[in-house]
Amino acid sequence: MKRINTYTKLILQLFVLLAFAGCNKFLDEPAENRAFTKETDYTKSENMNQPLLGLYSEFYGTQWEDFPLIAVRGDDVNAGGLGDQQDFSETDKFNYNKDYWMYNSLWQNYYADIFVANSTIEQTAKYKEFASNKALADQYAAEAKTIRAWYLLNLSRVWGNVYIPLSSDPSELLVSKPVTKDEVMKHIATQMDEAIPMLPGVNPNERSDIRGGVTKYTALALKALANLELKNYQGVADATSQIISSGKFALEPDFYGLFKIKGKLNKEHLLELQYSDFGLGAGDNKSYLFAFFGPTGWTPKVAGAGDGWGFWEPSMKYIKFMLDRGETVRLETSVLFTNRGIAEIKKDSKYATLPAWVSNKIRSGDVINDYARAMFASGKQYLPSDQLTPGRTDYGTNKNFTCIRYAEILLMYAEALTQGATGSAMTALQAVNLVRARAGMPQLSTVDNAKVMEEKFAELAMEWGTRFYDMVRLGKNSELSYDGRNFTTDKAFLPYPQNQVDLLPALKTAK
Repeated sequence: MKRINTYTKLILQLFVLLAFAGCNKFLDEPAENRAFTKETDYTKSENMNQPLLGLYSEFYGTQWEDFPLIAVRGDDVNAGGLGDQQDFSETDKFNYNKDYWMYNSLWQNYYADIFVANSTIEQTAKYKEFASNKALADQYAAEAKTIRAWYLLNLSRVWGNVYIPLSSDPSELLVSKPVTKDEVMKHIATQMDEAIPMLPGVNPNERSDIRGGVTKYTALALKALANLELKNYQGVADATSQIISSGKFALEPDFYGLFKIKGKLNKEHLLELQYSDFGLGAGDNKSYLFAFFGPTGWTPKVAGAGDGWGFWEPSMKYIKFMLDRGETVRLETSVLFTNRGIAEIKKDSKYATLPAWVSNKIRSGDVINDYARAMFASGKQYLPSDQLTPGRTDYGTNKNFTCIRYAEILLMYAEALTQGATGSAMTALQAVNLVRARAGMPQLSTVDNAKVMEEKFAELAMEWGTRFYDMVRLGKNSELSYDGRNFTTDKAFLPYPQNQVDLLPALKTAK
């Protein structure tokens, strides 16, 4: 769970939206302190990076419930059942409860961090007045804008019309009004145009000051994502073309390893949440709470390795889609099978005989036992027990969390070209075949938009709700209406959390 430093706390003391009580012990972790007050000496330019480092700390400290709520509604993933989070399961089925704690938590978590980003920009401007290296100050502000854009992108995808606060004063939300989703996306694209010239033109793993930090290409990726939501396909092609043509990124040949320790700071990543146990079996450990996604029962190769909570399950629809395509490494990577799940697949006579590699025993030697909440678990949020640092037992600890990777850039580029845009980086067919080649799939001779969207489904399942937002954007309601679900356009956005509606009257008329 996120740890809040004093710098953040100074903002949150004003933040009237934080009226949320924690649901479990992970909401009550102690704060870590780094003080930034009105007494800060801005003439000490050697400290100019401190507000930015505080922002990165908040970004990497994202709370565990944020991603699941953003990503659960697609036909690639189901909420695990039989748990104490019934409203999470109902959200997956498009039955929304505005009083559900997760809705309020995601809203307040992301807006709190937006105010941290805004304060970072303001603090950096004060340092800049006295700094000899003013370009570095501009870079730091651009990094904060880019991180802020990530929060805004996801907030607007989830709720549509949202606020765009531009100061560190939370009371701004009391006197402003939410703007439309299109306005949010245009704002992000404009902000990224401002940020791009100020950012280093390197792969994030090439940065020596903040390794893995935001770069020009992170901002270009966010510009592309915003334009994708706007259906401005030429804007998508232009931004992704620059990333592809840079030569700074490449697909990791080992798709399976990309989501394990090998994937940390990989050349494929444009943005990732970074974690570390510092190579030590005890002591300080910065980690995401991957237990949410793991099976509640397993027999790990390394005895004593902890299991998960069972709230995240690849859908049967996705698994059969992948089997029909003859997928191997992407399916093995994305899905952890139980014997109960395998038996359920075989009930369909079309799948009575499965490939021999489909097993509840992972290549690393871990065994996924049957458990009540789900028949499958997500392999993309799984770390083999033999990759845990000896002495560490928490499920998935020390694993990074990918936000944007090069495969998505290639497929967005191909999607844009099949929607009528032009691009000089390569053809749409070449982009799709690069992704397929890495997955061991046969090369296509032609490609259209439908083929690109199928490739995105295969490649990006269980990652940030990409499939859901793609289908909503394209009006593919029937794809989201599966296994008894009935998706209609009015279900595209969650209702505003009731706690926020009570505090912010403008939300009552925002939709």
